[in-house]
Amino acid sequence: METDVDVAVVGGGIIGLGIAWEAIRRGHTVTVIDPDPAAGATHAAAGMIAPASELHYREEHLLRLTLDSAARYPEFLASLTWTGIDPGFRRTGTIVLGFDGADRQALADLQAVQARNSLVVEQVSLREARRSEPMIGPAATAAFRAPEDHQVDPRKLAAALLAAVTSRGTLVRAAATGVERDGSHVTGVRLADGSVLRAGSTTIANGLAAAGLAGLPCRLPLRPVYGDILRLRVPEALQPLLTHTVRGLVRGHPVYMVPRTDGTVVLGATMREDGSNAVSAGGVYQLLRDAQQLIPAVSELELVEVLCRARPGTPDNAPLLGQVEGCDRLLIATGFFRHGVLLTPTAAAVCVDLLEGKPGPPGLERYTPNRFEEG
Repeated sequence: METDVDVAVVGGGIIGLGIAWEAIRRGHTVTVIDPDPAAGATHAAAGMIAPASELHYREEHLLRLTLDSAARYPEFLASLTWTGIDPGFRRTGTIVLGFDGADRQALADLQAVQARNSLVVEQVSLREARRSEPMIGPAATAAFRAPEDHQVDPRKLAAALLAAVTSRGTLVRAAATGVERDGSHVTGVRLADGSVLRAGSTTIANGLAAAGLAGLPCRLPLRPVYGDILRLRVPEALQPLLTHTVRGLVRGHPVYMVPRTDGTVVLGATMREDGSNAVSAGGVYQLLRDAQQLIPAVSELELVEVLCRARPGTPDNAPLLGQVEGCDRLLIATGFFRHGVLLTPTAAAVCVDLLEGKPGPPGLERYTPNRFEEG
């Protein structure tokens, strides 16, 4: 088949750019299709590389992927140093706080799950926690530490990936409307102007918009999960406010604060499925209220940005990742929900391995994109 490019990637968020860069690194010609790269969920993401503290009940099956991806991050970032863009990688670790009895029990239950999966999570005294983070408030009654958690700045990482992809590949700033097929073979991508980009392999990685593409051989049951997220600037007199990521359960409400090297703090994040991409006044109030329980000095910070973005969720909160059964030359990589930044290196490696005819990792069948077609 005559093609314009080896690999077409629909979607220029953190996942799509990661896949494109991995394919370029391995010698493939690549075109990314996105009208506004890195402007969706990537733009709002906090960037925690935290398999331990991000573990949720009934999501233990994701640990194989999240741990693998966290281990891949240093080499993945090293491949981008030539761009001159610092992606904000920090080995900060995470301190997790609880406040009332129910919070303490929930954290203890989570620690048991973490221990069962050999994750490094330590219960520490509040005195020790405050020795690491003196700004922790007096209302905290329990503390845990996940020393192996890290972080990146997703905006800076996306900028580095975009620079790399546009330097050694091609970016088409246009909307994709569907895939072109010849029977069971996907032959390329149709663009909004009616033109077709012919590709040897096509990867769909455009988040929620993937479900609306024409020509897909299966439905993609994606749902938007909206989240409010704030950015605050720390006055010079209070810097550094934090040296770790600080998370908490405040009377059952999860909240986190992620310090950046530029003197800002990311505060997040609410989760709602009300169908609104507008910032919620109640969500902003809840975040500021609960963050002040973690770190009372939050009230002295400058509020510089308030965002709401929709993250792509699936019925089982697991990604749609891999080949579509019964359809050649088509890969799906979406539905990453809270874990898009964390899973970028592994999603990239999995997709490029599959397009090169290599087997996927053990357990990948759990995430097959058309798993919901059979009910």
